[in-house]
This record gives sequence, C-alpha cells and structure tokens, in this order.
Amino acid sequence: MKINYYSEIDPFNSFKLKVSEAHELYVEECGNPNGIPVVFLHGGPGGGLQDQYRRYFDPNKFRVVLFDQRGCGQSTPYAEIEENTTWDLVDDIEKIRKHLKIEKWVVFGGSWGSTLSLAYGIKHTQRLLGLFLRGIFLVREKEIHWFYQNGASKIFPDTWEIFLKPIPENKRDNLLYAYHEILNGDDEKLAIDAAKCWAIWEASTSKLIQSKDLMEHHEDPNYALPFARIENHYFVNEGFFDEDNWILNNAKVLKDIPTIIVHGRYDMVCPVENAFELKRVLPNAKLIVLEDAGHSISEFQIANCLIEELNNFTI
Repeated sequence: MKINYYSEIDPFNSFKLKVSEAHELYVEECGNPNGIPVVFLHGGPGGGLQDQYRRYFDPNKFRVVLFDQRGCGQSTPYAEIEENTTWDLVDDIEKIRKHLKIEKWVVFGGSWGSTLSLAYGIKHTQRLLGLFLRGIFLVREKEIHWFYQNGASKIFPDTWEIFLKPIPENKRDNLLYAYHEILNGDDEKLAIDAAKCWAIWEASTSKLIQSKDLMEHHEDPNYALPFARIENHYFVNEGFFDEDNWILNNAKVLKDIPTIIVHGRYDMVCPVENAFELKRVLPNAKLIVLEDAGHSISEFQIANCLIEELNNFTI
C-alpha cells in the first residue's frame, strides 16, 4: 500500500525567530499564502521536522506553518534543555502566529505534537479553527511507566534489551532517571551511546511492522541526542503540568472546536485508551481508530486517513 502524499514542495518562506535570550526557532511556510492557516507540531519532544511533513496538506488549500521546537532540528542552541518547557513552547506557537499576522489557525499534531496541540488549545482556544490530533499522548505517569519502565517492554523484549544496555542493573528500578543522569552527564560519548539506545527503542515500537529504515534514522547521533535528551527532560518533569491529568481535566474548553482524533489500534507508544479517554471529554470530536495501524504518522493507514480528513475540512 502507498501513501497518497502530495508532491514534494519547497517552502515559500523560511526564517529564524528569536523567542528568548537563548533560543531561536527555525520556521517555514509552504502551500497557498492565502489558504487556510494550519500549524504543524512535530513529535518527540525533540523530534524536529522532516520534509515529508509538508506533503500531508493540499498546497492549494492550506497555508502550512512548520517549525522546529526548541533545541532540535535547525533551531538553536542544539539539544538545549534550559528554558525548554511545555509552556515555553506554547508561548512560541503564539509568537509565531503573531509574527505571521495569522488571526486563527488549524492546529495539527501527533504523539507529543498532540500533547502540545491540546495544551496550546486549552490556553488559546480563541485562536483555533480546528484540531487534528494523532496518537494521543497525555504525559501521565501511567503512560510514561508503560513505555519506559514496564509494559511495551513485554511486546518488544528484544529491542528492550537495547534500551536497558546503557543502564547498570542496580539503577534499573527507575530507568527514566537513570537515563537522565547519563544524557546530561559530562561523558559525551556515553551520552550519545545512551541517546541512540533511547531513540532506537522508540523507533522499534512506532510501527505495526518494525521499520529498519526508521530505526537507522533514529540511530544517527545528530538526531538521537536532542531527541533523547529533550524527551527525557520533559518526561522527568512530568510534561511540566501541575497535575497528572491536567489535559483531560482542562480540555472541556475545546468541546466546540472541530476536532479529529486518529489513533492506531495497536499503538504501542501511546495506547489507544488515551484516545477514548479524550473522546469522553470531547464528545463532539470525531474519533477514528484504525484497526491495522500502530503509532507512526508515516504508516500508510494513518497517513492516508489524515490526508483524507484534511481534504474534508472546511471553515
């Protein structure tokens, strides 16, 4: 099966936007300058942009804004976790919107991007034309435990051994904090080696059928280090939310926003129950559970569903 991507497209505008004393973001726009504005929020946190993300959107219909979040991709400084929190990123989205003089826009995000979309939407509901959410992630203790301590490990015991490799046996009772110590330690080689193991673990679990290409991409140290360090930083800090269930406890303000939720039944990274829990809070949202898909936006079932739903979107 193939993905019905739009043709490759180059940005019609790209720039760097200084959002704090330390951080400068890479931002780009593609598609129709007069089209429906949509902002793409990538995953991770720390995942960065890929060229193919532009190809989910009809270039005649949408004005697509994409950016590398703090510390990753072409944003600087590289792999920086200082001044890097959920609420910094929410503020960054608003700074980009104001810089581009966009009144309202569609917010599109998957995995961590869904978390950030919901956090932004809750704080800036009046700026939303709609929400497109994929692979719902609510950064709760049970979700972190499932993926980084005990849960998905039972489905992928072979690649779980790779994830465990950098951690001494006497520190494996809290893998998140053990990784935090290594990823932010003084031994750069050890940090890079650990980052590769962290990134490979996520890549190995992201698709219904494991993709060697995806795992090799995640193993690249230029990708793995910011990805692992920033993800771990966010998860050690519980997503910088005041309470474990912050998103679900505050999401009712989004009940009248047109919302599409797409989730793979066999998502091992973000279990599908997350989507059902969000749907209960947002009963007007359209929930699409794909019976033959996992987590990744690049799985053909998920990609084609998102492209179709975007094509059907009107304002």
